[in-house]
Amino acid sequence: MAETETLDSSPHPPQLSDETPTGNEDQDMLDAHKSTNDSDSDSQSGSDSESDSEDDAHQNAQIQALETELLNNPSNYDLHVQYIKALRKQGDIEKLRQAREAMSAIFPLSSEMWQEWTKDETSLCSGDALPTIEKLFERGVSDYLSVALWCDYLSFVQEHDQSVRTLSAAGISKARNLFERALVAAGLHVAEGSKIWELYREFEQAIFLTIDETDADSREKQVQRIRNLFHRQLSVPLGDLSSTLLTHKAWEAEQGANVDVDSSNLDGLSPHVASSYQKALDMMNARTHHENQISHKVAPESERLQHFMAYLKFEQSLGDPARIQILYERAITEFPISSEFWLDYTHYMDKTLKTSSLVRDIYKRATRNCPWVGEMWVRFLLSLERGRASEDELSAVFEKSLQCTFSSFEEYLDVFLTRVDGLRRRLSSLASGAESSNVDYIIIRETFQRASDYLSPHLKNTESFLRMYGYWARLESTLGKDLVAARGVWESLLKISGSVLEVWQGYIAMETGMGNINEARSLLKRCYSKRFPGTGSQDICNSWIRFEREYGALDDFDLAVKKVTPRLEELQLFKLQEAKCVGVSADDRDNSSRKNVREKRKPISNLSEEQSPAKRHKDKAKNVKITSEGSKGQAKDTVKVNNTKSDVAASKPASGSKNENKDVSSGKPQQYNDQCTAFVSNLNLKANYDDIRRFFSDIGGVVAIRILNDKFTGKSRGLAYVDFSDDEHLASAVAKNKQTLLGKRVSIAKSDPKGRKKGSAAHGVSLRQGDGADQTTENSKSGTKDSVEGSEGKGLQPNPSHQRASNIQLKGKNTFAMPRAVRSLGWVDKDKPKSKETDAVEDENPKSNDEFRKMFIKS
Repeated sequence: MAETETLDSSPHPPQLSDETPTGNEDQDMLDAHKSTNDSDSDSQSGSDSESDSEDDAHQNAQIQALETELLNNPSNYDLHVQYIKALRKQGDIEKLRQAREAMSAIFPLSSEMWQEWTKDETSLCSGDALPTIEKLFERGVSDYLSVALWCDYLSFVQEHDQSVRTLSAAGISKARNLFERALVAAGLHVAEGSKIWELYREFEQAIFLTIDETDADSREKQVQRIRNLFHRQLSVPLGDLSSTLLTHKAWEAEQGANVDVDSSNLDGLSPHVASSYQKALDMMNARTHHENQISHKVAPESERLQHFMAYLKFEQSLGDPARIQILYERAITEFPISSEFWLDYTHYMDKTLKTSSLVRDIYKRATRNCPWVGEMWVRFLLSLERGRASEDELSAVFEKSLQCTFSSFEEYLDVFLTRVDGLRRRLSSLASGAESSNVDYIIIRETFQRASDYLSPHLKNTESFLRMYGYWARLESTLGKDLVAARGVWESLLKISGSVLEVWQGYIAMETGMGNINEARSLLKRCYSKRFPGTGSQDICNSWIRFEREYGALDDFDLAVKKVTPRLEELQLFKLQEAKCVGVSADDRDNSSRKNVREKRKPISNLSEEQSPAKRHKDKAKNVKITSEGSKGQAKDTVKVNNTKSDVAASKPASGSKNENKDVSSGKPQQYNDQCTAFVSNLNLKANYDDIRRFFSDIGGVVAIRILNDKFTGKSRGLAYVDFSDDEHLASAVAKNKQTLLGKRVSIAKSDPKGRKKGSAAHGVSLRQGDGADQTTENSKSGTKDSVEGSEGKGLQPNPSHQRASNIQLKGKNTFAMPRAVRSLGWVDKDKPKSKETDAVEDENPKSNDEFRKMFIKS
């Protein structure tokens, strides 16, 4: 076997080697149960007594330590091996039996361990223990293929079974049946199979010697039986064919045949035997190379595994199922925890034998050796179903699979769905009268519910999990005949994954497919205004219009258009805003930075030269609202672009939202450097600050994270700004573009707030349309100073489709370039009553730039 592999808390056996107790411990067991004292050792008994007591104390301490470790970690294979070895050396047979049974309940034992166990029990054997030891042998030969264990089994029966030892008719029949089983199991083993053939011939020859010489017919029949065994063996490609041929010729010579016993030629043999032997010899020569490769025990394990795979491909090309199976058995004996071999083996047996009980046994062994492979359990359940296993057996295997540890939650889902598939097929057969069973639909419902309870925290937004719910709802309506329950399935999924478009689409498709038009329309009305990732929101709006076109009346169609059109316009504006945030070209960024450099060299405003300090202070107070928090060292500057209520609401996070600017390094508010900010879009709506921080943990340098929330719902919009300490970290963050975070491929680009100001009218309109969230990038870099500059000199550009005078601000004292959308000088508000004196004064006195600006902002 290969080297011992330590697997703490791992439910599968490593491959054994030197750690496995062998050979030398046999005498320890005999010494522990026999008190024979040799006279030659009397003189040494005194000097050895102290050494023996010390050894006993050391063994007891070791055993107690191992017992404690096993209590804490019963799934450690090596601990079981060491514990059994220590107990075997001590000779405590009862504890040893318990330890072996405990290990066998968890792991399959190696052939060496079974040989030791059976040898220990045989040394204590009495007449009553014969069936117990035979059961041990049966358990041992079923774990792995072992020619040595089969030989021990055959020898034990011949020696200890009274009926076989006396060659009674019943005993001979029992022995022959056991030999034939051994030949089926290991007779084709190229390297060691001849050992079983030899034992079989020796047994038959022993029978021949007991037949009376006067009974010529019986003797002739027995001779023919032995000859047939020789012929069968000579037709099998085994490693010692030549020596078997010589043995056969010698035996034939004893029977009076004229053959050359010293030559390996085929003279004197029947043409049939000679032909079979030559064919077997050719087959052996074709396999010699492969046998030599897999027999190199000192070769690396990976190399030997590849040699086995090449050997298997060779055997499969010849198409002999028996030889292929024997080679698979040899492979898994050498590599018992290789899932690759087990999956390949079971797949081959499924294709070859399908419903045979042998296939079922192989699957039991496969899942026992590799219980962590979900695909193995799925195949096992399908194999049981093909073999028409009982519901109790299927249920037991399914429950056992759920106790294993798989590598992914998708594997658990696959097992759950395989179980549901089998129940559905069986229930459908019951409905058609094809078979009878105790299967009820409630078992399907309970299985789905268990899958949902266990997997929803891990797979709730995955495609496979959504498909499971769609499958569940369909079965509720078809097999369960319960439409209310089917709707309940979808409603429960909406609570788990209501932000996923496909959930709503599946629910609507079910209602539409069943002709429930009003219910489908109600669902469309519920979800058309929701915000879905990507183009999902636009798709659901278009789906409603298409639905009413195909199923609704004209009034229904008109209502859908009326509801959907503003929503589509809002989504279009949001898309433009996002495109401007993310898609600013490099040239624009360069121009913007050069412009900012020039502006920094200018005074804050030309008005400062004409106005007194008090006047300037008063004007700034009207246009800039500064909130300082001295204890935290943070200033929040809000630019008052206009006086509309929507702008005021948009400039603040929604009440109760969690959209604070979070400093990752210290937890304190920060003044952000927009030159090192990344804009992250297409986030999973469940992503929080910790998720984003972990996503960028491999590059480091994260200073602060800002997640944008919807101002009405307070929920994430799937957008965020992440500030980094320098450009190098920012470049590394942008390089993570299109990587997956919480199951979604996020988009990452460098944020350019100055570039956004060029087209921020769409930004402002989007805020008024209800897309508002925490917008902090306007004052990220320069704090209060930039806010003042923004109010006095950096006006918002109007959107071509939504020009609003309230979105325009003038810069400096030049008024000749005033946009046409601005109300002209001397404009009078007809809705506002004024006195004649006031009108006359206003008409006579021209407006200054400052007065004009105030009038414009108020308008």
